[in-house]
Amino acid sequence: MGRLRLRELSCFFSEERKMLRQPFFVPAILILLLAIPLILGLIPRNRAYGVRASKTLTEDRVWYRANRYGGWALLLSSAIYLAVASALPSAVSGRNDFGRWLLHLCAFVFPLVISLLRIRSYVKRL
Repeated sequence: MGRLRLRELSCFFSEERKMLRQPFFVPAILILLLAIPLILGLIPRNRAYGVRASKTLTEDRVWYRANRYGGWALLLSSAIYLAVASALPSAVSGRNDFGRWLLHLCAFVFPLVISLLRIRSYVKRL
């Protein structure tokens, strides 16, 4: 019984290490972690962190609505990359594959750009 659990754990940790080696894993995790306080409404109006626009900096209600929306958008864009990285790891059997790396770049950048554009559009409608 103890060996089975140890084997299960070692399998889990080897998968975790594989994710750590993905090219955009660290920035995706940082964006995801920074999005959570925005979603929860924990960040007061400021000029350093959050969705900053003239509308959001003048009124608390607008600030929290924009940041909640922006937090969800950023969290979703990070989750998309992490799903792609999990399904299609960059290094396959120790080989570096430029095509796979390019796929990871697109899976990281495109959802992030779309999220930023949607946030901008949302703030304009507030």
